Amino acid sequence: MTEVTPEVCAPIDREHTHTVPYSAGVARRGPLALGQTNMIRCILRDDPVQINIHDVWPAPDGTSVAAALDALRVLVERHEALRTTFPHRPGDLPGEQHVASEGAFEVTERPHPALPEAPHRYAEFVARRARHGRFRLDRDFPLRLTLLTHDGAVTHVALAASHAAVDGTALAILHDEWRTLVTGTTLAAPTARTPLDLAADETSAAGHRKSEASLGYWERVLRTAPQAMFAEPRLRAGDHSTAQLSLRSARAGRALRAVAARTGSPAPTVLLAAWCTLAAHRAGQRTCVAAAPTSNRNRSGLARSVTTLSQDALLSLDMSGPTFDAVLRRTWGAALDAYRHSRFDSVRLWQMIDSVTRERGSRFARDVVFNDVSSVPATSVGTAAVDRDDESHELTLVWGPEQDLPTRLLTFVHAIEPELRLSLWADSALFTREEAEAQLTGLVRLLEAVAHADVPLEDLTDVTGVRPAARDANWHRVDGCWISRTAVERAVSDAAGSLPAHVAVTDEPDGTGPEGGNDSRLVAFVAAAPDGRAATPGDLHTALMNQVALRSELLAPHHYVIVAHAPREATDTAAWHRLPVLTEGNGRPRPM
Repeated sequence: MTEVTPEVCAPIDREHTHTVPYSAGVARRGPLALGQTNMIRCILRDDPVQINIHDVWPAPDGTSVAAALDALRVLVERHEALRTTFPHRPGDLPGEQHVASEGAFEVTERPHPALPEAPHRYAEFVARRARHGRFRLDRDFPLRLTLLTHDGAVTHVALAASHAAVDGTALAILHDEWRTLVTGTTLAAPTARTPLDLAADETSAAGHRKSEASLGYWERVLRTAPQAMFAEPRLRAGDHSTAQLSLRSARAGRALRAVAARTGSPAPTVLLAAWCTLAAHRAGQRTCVAAAPTSNRNRSGLARSVTTLSQDALLSLDMSGPTFDAVLRRTWGAALDAYRHSRFDSVRLWQMIDSVTRERGSRFARDVVFNDVSSVPATSVGTAAVDRDDESHELTLVWGPEQDLPTRLLTFVHAIEPELRLSLWADSALFTREEAEAQLTGLVRLLEAVAHADVPLEDLTDVTGVRPAARDANWHRVDGCWISRTAVERAVSDAAGSLPAHVAVTDEPDGTGPEGGNDSRLVAFVAAAPDGRAATPGDLHTALMNQVALRSELLAPHHYVIVAHAPREATDTAAWHRLPVLTEGNGRPRPM
């Protein structure tokens, strides 16, 4: 096991700021593409450290400052996304993008009389620090660029980027092109679609139909799948500091090839199936719900497009088994369905999410993210494994820096051939460091086990060493979601102003669970106040949803029953049933 502590101190001479002019094409303007709207919505809402992205570009030996700057100029002139701003009024989403035909951008040079012992890790620190501070969408150049130099030569480019302009894959493409340019090679004219080209397609009649179909798919998943993959006793609300854990494994690479040969499935599909199988096993879920943000580059003309295409493909994979091969056979179709429905109007999507979750009484938690960038020509270093040597690694784990993330289990796959390379961020509120390591070694063990024969899902603990989350008898599966009955009961009482309440888990199927309606229902009983004042089901549901939005162990009851007073035995469901009913209902705006 390797622990990485980046060297954050390095002596520097006086910094220089270079102003680089550019001139390219004609000025253009037009509507936003869906991916741009999606990311701008996040940029205006979220912490810049979370939503900005970063990268490090090692420079070829002997790269001069002039060559590095000129290559950056060419990139800006080649790609409209780097010359785009988004005028808008404070508090409003932009409605248009403007592409400049000429202008200038700044690059900081940091000369170093001596390089630190770990120069790449130092560059990573510089790039990560540049993520602080919000990009002003209406005026700022979308890259914060720093050249790290020694003896007049550039060693690294450390940069942070606005997610409105580029995503991680676009940064990898820029890195690839920059290295080509600084070595003196001329690039062919770009043929990938520009953001304005993409926006024109998406605002067409055909584009609107695809967006509507995507919203319909998301609604079906949100109404039936688990509201949160990880709902368990030790989970604390909020975002938590999460350290990067990187895996390099030649063993896993060999196993992937063997499983692909045995089953006839592509290696990326095998890896996705294995990863979902283990994630769902650890979470104790019958369905794996995962976001796959890179899906939109599978479409024509977008593989090398420099823009932000970040919209989630929402995978919903049935994990009922009974074996790994059965899950693998379902994975390709489930993934294809998710990818086909990953173009949508994000504003309308979140309006739909708010509506559906209010009706269901749930919260949508983007707990699990699987980002396979192994097909990208150059790996985005900002999310890449720290260890970069060319030696063979049978199974190596390396801990990296920490950051706060709004997910519970985030994985970037960097390579699957000849060895598996991936990075994992596992929420420290759910996984100890030992458990995070076990999740990755368990993945390797699962791949090796299914390389030669199918494995029953009931044997996963023995095969992988990963145990499902522990839940006591207070926890129930309701409407496809794990909930704590006592936590729901306390939340209902709080919503009623601390009046006595009781929540019962009934055996009546609700008809909405992923296994055809075999899950239970929640019925909440609430006593009126001593002065006769009584809450309505609608008031209770509205107040309760404020708590559900923050806590994954809660689900709003399907039915609220308001009674005159609490029974003597407050935990006796039958006693609550015998009391006179003042009013009852589901509290939703429409019948369920």
